[in-house]
Amino acid sequence: MLNVPNNLHLITDPEAEALCADLRDRLVEVVSRTGGHLSANLGAVELTVALHRVFAPERDRIVFDVGHQCYCHKMLTGRDGAMDTLRSFGGLSGFPKPGESVCDAFSVGHASTSVSVAVGMARARSILRKDYHVVALLGDGALTGGLAYEGLSDAGDSGEPMIVILNDNGMSITQSVGGVAEHLAHQRLKPQYLSFKKGYRRVMNGFSLGRHIYKVTHKIKTAIKETLLPCSLFEDMGFTYLGPVDGHDVRGLTRLLRYAKDLEGPVLLHVRTVKGKGYAPAEADPGRFHGVGKFDPATGLSLAAPGRNFSQVFGETLCALAEKDRRICAVTAAMQPGTGLDGFAQRFPERFFDVGIAEGHAVTMCAGMAKQGLVPVFAVYSSFLQRAYDMLLHDVAIQGLHVVFCVDRAGLVGEDGETHHGIFDVGFLDTIPGIQVLCPASYAELADMLEYAVKGCRGPVAVRYPRGGEGTCRMSFGHAPAAVLREGRDLTLVGYGTQINALLEAAELLEEKGVSAEIVKLNSITPLNAAPVLDSVKKTGTLLVAEESAAANCVGIRLAAALAQAGIETRNIALQNLGSGFPPQGSVQQLRRLYGLDGASIAGKAWEVCGHGEKAAGHPAF
Repeated sequence: MLNVPNNLHLITDPEAEALCADLRDRLVEVVSRTGGHLSANLGAVELTVALHRVFAPERDRIVFDVGHQCYCHKMLTGRDGAMDTLRSFGGLSGFPKPGESVCDAFSVGHASTSVSVAVGMARARSILRKDYHVVALLGDGALTGGLAYEGLSDAGDSGEPMIVILNDNGMSITQSVGGVAEHLAHQRLKPQYLSFKKGYRRVMNGFSLGRHIYKVTHKIKTAIKETLLPCSLFEDMGFTYLGPVDGHDVRGLTRLLRYAKDLEGPVLLHVRTVKGKGYAPAEADPGRFHGVGKFDPATGLSLAAPGRNFSQVFGETLCALAEKDRRICAVTAAMQPGTGLDGFAQRFPERFFDVGIAEGHAVTMCAGMAKQGLVPVFAVYSSFLQRAYDMLLHDVAIQGLHVVFCVDRAGLVGEDGETHHGIFDVGFLDTIPGIQVLCPASYAELADMLEYAVKGCRGPVAVRYPRGGEGTCRMSFGHAPAAVLREGRDLTLVGYGTQINALLEAAELLEEKGVSAEIVKLNSITPLNAAPVLDSVKKTGTLLVAEESAAANCVGIRLAAALAQAGIETRNIALQNLGSGFPPQGSVQQLRRLYGLDGASIAGKAWEVCGHGEKAAGHPAF
């Protein structure tokens, strides 16, 4: 447990430095047990402490971008005692969450949003005549996303008093000109200079001639500064630029934030930090510790046994296909390791493109590539593909271009929670005219479907697969629209992807109770070939569709409509899905049980659907 002072505004500089050291130790201790985002948090320790020394988070609005770096903020706002529940079911979120604390200004999880949110909050403050400060934290990686520039442009033009902190931990935002620029940047951030600047402006604005002199000298100073210092981009947008400054100097950061707090209009503070700062394994490999599972804090080595997963199989298969076809290119939006593309990037660097956090651009770029004869394969997390819906429609689908979307993290993803579950693509991809959506249940099937998507399809095609492993169903049905895995007479169970594993388990449990379940596996969910399901339901009279998808436009609804349209009478239809809300964080196993999508729960629901009564009425526990 941390010993957090009651009033961070009153602590001395040495006390602040000691608190930073304690926070860093506590971060490694907690994340080694819970897993989570370590590198970004280690890099933002001093910045977080400085923010809490200057601002009051229960009143002032500190808006995180993505929120990967919010752990210290949670510890400093009364939640240190609950940090061992981080990212667990019913525990603390790994991201800012207003429902968790009034100190969390906004719920986030995706990048490039903070400045837009902050502008909105600043405008609300002005219109409602409230008194609070607004601060947006923006990582240099988030500047690869177009939304960040939209927010910056509007913020600078708005004139609203607010501070944007650019946390630069690796990407070169603008190029300085060596020692002269560094020296001038250091000089203009000294306390004496800042105090003189404030006093000079106050005095010169006090009379007409002074205002004229101030304008002339300000123009001269700006011209010199733009020649020598890396700040013209932001000042052209309308910001007062401060920096670059050492992001691990808590004294200097505190002083600069106090100065920036008193300035009128938008301010951009450029802070340089080191990702993974203070923990040698994370400094040496910040990428691996960006999002990490449980590990040994003494060595940094993972405690989980390495194993294959869908992302790895996708990367290997794509490399094999690209070896034979030089038209195949791989595209990612800042997710090279996560999507399994490290090997492709090494083997085919000229055909690998990481566009940064810019999913919309990635889709439209793929459209251009496809139009000119390439076969672009865009590997993207399901929840991030949501940002490119317009481009899917307007730039790819209208022209029927052959772009392959490999939709990783489809379905429940676990501990990252509401912002990252891939539960909406089933519904929104079905609205894209001409697209085909394939759902492999095994590694072998992923390889077959990816080859078919690349070589055998025309127009847009998506292959969606979950985070993690394949389960027990390891056969492959290639790209056939559907397959009957198990014959039965009493009930039709329908699913797709790795959900098939739970259906097979449920069928075995039902068999023990005398219920014969037929299982229909859908390999393609868009366009939906309902014929095998309709034929099965004609025989069994009862249907249960289980899917890790939001209820809106789910496959179950489409199948129910097909049955009604075909005039097929049924005794009962049940749709087991994730409903109309946002599933919470927790392990995938916990969440499947919560929503009735594990084998035992499906068996229990099937028992009920078949007319054997509810659990409360005494039907057998599965």
